[in-house]
Amino acid sequence: MKCLVTPKPGPSMIYMGRKDWKWKDGRLWKGGGHQLKLEKSSSGYRERGKKGDCNSEPIPRMIGRDCANKGTISVGVDATDLFDRYEEEYEDVSGSGFPQIEINKMHISQSIEAPLTATDTAILSGNLSTQNGNGGGSINFALRRVTSAKGWGELEFGAGDLQGPLFGLKLFRNLTPRCFVTTNCALQFSSRGIRPGLTTVLARNLDKNTVGYLQWRWGIQSAMNTSIVRDTKTSHFTMALQLGIPHSFALISYQHKFQDDDQTRVKGSLKAGFFGTVVEYGAERKISRHSVLGAAVSVGVPQGVSLKVKLNRASQTYFFPIHLTDQLLPSAVFYATVGPLVVYFAMHRLIIKPYLRAQKEKELEKQRESTATDILQKKQEAEAAVRLMQESVRRIIEAEESRMGLIILNAWYGKFVNDKSRKNEKVKVIDVTVPLQCLVKDSKLILTEASKSGLPGFYDPCVGEEKNLKVLYQFRGVLHQVMALDSEALRIPKQSHRIDTDG
Repeated sequence: MKCLVTPKPGPSMIYMGRKDWKWKDGRLWKGGGHQLKLEKSSSGYRERGKKGDCNSEPIPRMIGRDCANKGTISVGVDATDLFDRYEEEYEDVSGSGFPQIEINKMHISQSIEAPLTATDTAILSGNLSTQNGNGGGSINFALRRVTSAKGWGELEFGAGDLQGPLFGLKLFRNLTPRCFVTTNCALQFSSRGIRPGLTTVLARNLDKNTVGYLQWRWGIQSAMNTSIVRDTKTSHFTMALQLGIPHSFALISYQHKFQDDDQTRVKGSLKAGFFGTVVEYGAERKISRHSVLGAAVSVGVPQGVSLKVKLNRASQTYFFPIHLTDQLLPSAVFYATVGPLVVYFAMHRLIIKPYLRAQKEKELEKQRESTATDILQKKQEAEAAVRLMQESVRRIIEAEESRMGLIILNAWYGKFVNDKSRKNEKVKVIDVTVPLQCLVKDSKLILTEASKSGLPGFYDPCVGEEKNLKVLYQFRGVLHQVMALDSEALRIPKQSHRIDTDG
């Protein structure tokens, strides 16, 4: 892999405007097998060994040139009145027949990253929070600089209405090609005085898909944490152990990634510590090009039962934790599990699926309009080719009939309608009997794995839609029939294509 240290902290992988670049282990990687070595020049960084100055834009600036922003909106809902309701408390209260569901907390945060120069990036972030009538907020400004091809540093300044000014320093350094360290120092000024804090993380790639972390945190909520994260194409596994004040816990979680178009993921975790035990399970699924919807059920002692709904839309996250009960009630667990599934499938069938279908039809219509002239030209060329094939096809048929060989009776190419198709769908096929018969040689027809719209005498009758080739042919006096996908290889005759006419 090609690798580049750029101003982005942490081991997480984040998309930054270029599809072929990915964040991993505090560095930026590109497909390949070699690390990208950089050196300074008068105008930024260039690949080591290249002559001359960096007259073009330096790599760190080209990647993620646009401002990257992300935000989170969290709305906490207290729905305990649904399951923990005592009827005698409301006997004399007017309008108490319905459960009282209320919003008890909210949190909004937003951040934006803007490159200033080839090596400097400014980060502005802010957040507002409220809970049970009390709230506050803060604003932070950070300046990050890439100091070399192996590391970067960041200065942070912050202020809020509940806490005083904050001054912080973050450092990142690659120790070896497989190991890096991050350090975060902070000074929080408050009415109680200065509260210092220090966090250090040491990480190492154990193998291609596994990373181990050692974390030490001193000051605010001091703790020591060790974790192992394994991420593959089909799964994500995390195991962690923390000893600290006020919380010590052990965590194990597993996520399975299905290899489908909707990128479905099912996950489960177990967390146990001084605060109690929590079991969480859930799933997430891609519902549109830029949106991922997920839901998880959390069951714990003494936390009770909660339902967490999350929607990721591009770089924005909408989070809705719904607290159902403080007790372990089977009815709450049941409704928290089944309810979201019923709502999702109803929305998918009544709203999401029709919307995506309408969007697809709009895109197809635009594609048809843009390619209408080209398709008309290809249609005329195909018709002209078929006219030229007539004499050759006549001789081929005579030769095949004389030896009871392969004769194409009917062949159709395009979009077919079946019983499961929608009522307004129409058949969009063309007759390709003559072009296919022209390809028969020695009683055999062989088509390779490629779109059949490029064959002589063919053209695309339904741009952007799924197409098939349906052939009815005769071989040794027996009828055969086959239907193949557009890009599927086809070889005829075959015994499996034979039409059984016995009875």
